[in-house]
Amino acid sequence: MSARTLAQWLAFIERQHPDAIALGLDRVRAVLGRMAIRLGCPVITVAGTNGKGSVCALLERILAASGRRVGLYSSPHLLRYNERVRIGGHEAADAALIEGFEAVERARGGVPLTYFEFGTLAAFREFARAGLDALVLEVGLGGRLDAVNVVDADCAIVTSVGIDHVEFLGGTREAIGREKSGIFRAGRPAVVGDPDPPRSVLDEAERRGARILRLGVDFGYRTRGAQWDYWGPGGRRSSLAHPALRGARQLRNAATALAALDAMREALPIGMQDVRRGLAEVELAGRFQVLPGRPAVILDVAHNPEAAHVLADNLGAAGFSPQTIAVVGMLKDKDIAGVLREVVPRATRWHLASLGGARGAPAEALAAALAALAPGAPRSTHASPAAAFAAARGEAGENDKIIVFGSFLTVAEVMQFLSASGRSAGAHG
Repeated sequence: MSARTLAQWLAFIERQHPDAIALGLDRVRAVLGRMAIRLGCPVITVAGTNGKGSVCALLERILAASGRRVGLYSSPHLLRYNERVRIGGHEAADAALIEGFEAVERARGGVPLTYFEFGTLAAFREFARAGLDALVLEVGLGGRLDAVNVVDADCAIVTSVGIDHVEFLGGTREAIGREKSGIFRAGRPAVVGDPDPPRSVLDEAERRGARILRLGVDFGYRTRGAQWDYWGPGGRRSSLAHPALRGARQLRNAATALAALDAMREALPIGMQDVRRGLAEVELAGRFQVLPGRPAVILDVAHNPEAAHVLADNLGAAGFSPQTIAVVGMLKDKDIAGVLREVVPRATRWHLASLGGARGAPAEALAAALAALAPGAPRSTHASPAAAFAAARGEAGENDKIIVFGSFLTVAEVMQFLSASGRSAGAHG
């Protein structure tokens, strides 16, 4: 019986490196070698500024629909750490995660590991023991120096390249694209779902000898009303239903996922019925997730300008509401003004929330940014996302919309608030 609960382990691993983020593969590679982990199945690694969570969810569901046992590693989590490690469609149990943490602790000796590195190694141990047919790995930050990149991907995906995490990845799309392309491998497919990728992505694929597949060049899609067609290296798949994930951008994500499966078709052949079922069954919390009931509540973890632009487009396509009330909390190292600027045309009222912790932005900082963008916009500040949401719900009519965005932390706190107050946050869009 472990001496620590999962919560105690998570508190422990958070203290094992002086920095919350410290990019580099040497530490992870050293401990992985001591643990002698062998994954033994095809691996698809997914990087990107936006869209990577959706592409991972689509890959998981389509592969599962084909009868395969699939592992999925993703981050960050919304409500439970267990969400990060999924096997056969189920979150890892506390006991399995604890066993993994114990194994990492035994193997690491004096090697300082970050929270993400520690968790990644524990996840790899669980995946190696699970008898998987396929494994989908979501990059945490960047690509080249991210802990998941210690594993050679059989297929690598870059979903999009936008400006985010500039302090770690650089301040230009060229620099960020170069970092994300670090997951490419020689002789293996590199799927690029960005319709206008930086030159650095193409150059890096060539330099590494990867087999690049580009959206609009080697694969693509066409909408036909309520249906869409996909074309790619494996041929054409016609008259597909739209994915269960909401938003027009999800067709690009679905096409990117299908291109990766096309590229892996010898190792992981997929039938049309698998594709149709996977598209219908895919779920992903917090990505334009529309909750049942009135007023409409929409949860979206958008926290950079590109994602906020997609959120605004989705709101524009979602039909008229007398009011669209925004509830937003953000981290201070994000482009606060850039995110708010995208949503200002769609929101009629604002409730701005402080986020706790060293990285959390105070509500007053958000209010100042909003005042510069839209001086007349009605706004109020609150101590927390839950308080901001409660105020928004108090003034919303049944035909209004409440949009909650700005951070995983903001969406998670509102989901917990809704759960405690009896309104389900379990219907995924």
